[in-house]
Amino acid sequence: MKYRIIVSFLLAVVINSCGPSKASIAKSELALLIAKQNKGKEIFENNCAKCHKLYDPKSYSIQAWQPILKKMQFQARLQDADMDKIIAYLSKN
Repeated sequence: MKYRIIVSFLLAVVINSCGPSKASIAKSELALLIAKQNKGKEIFENNCAKCHKLYDPKSYSIQAWQPILKKMQFQARLQDADMDKIIAYLSKN
């Protein structure tokens, strides 16, 4: 009986260790978020500066940015995916 418990435990440990670690998943998610924020900054700077001066992202809270972004998305003809990136960038600051 002890033998079966020990073997079952060791088998569970081996199977669990075969998957990706939580740290590696967190690092890859962080890398994706940083890439999204960087692309958002690029879109923000390239599209918004065409018509007016750029506001410092820290000028407004993300809640205050929401109605501004909604209005400007239509005027700048930006896709929802681009807006998600801009929001990720503005949320960072």
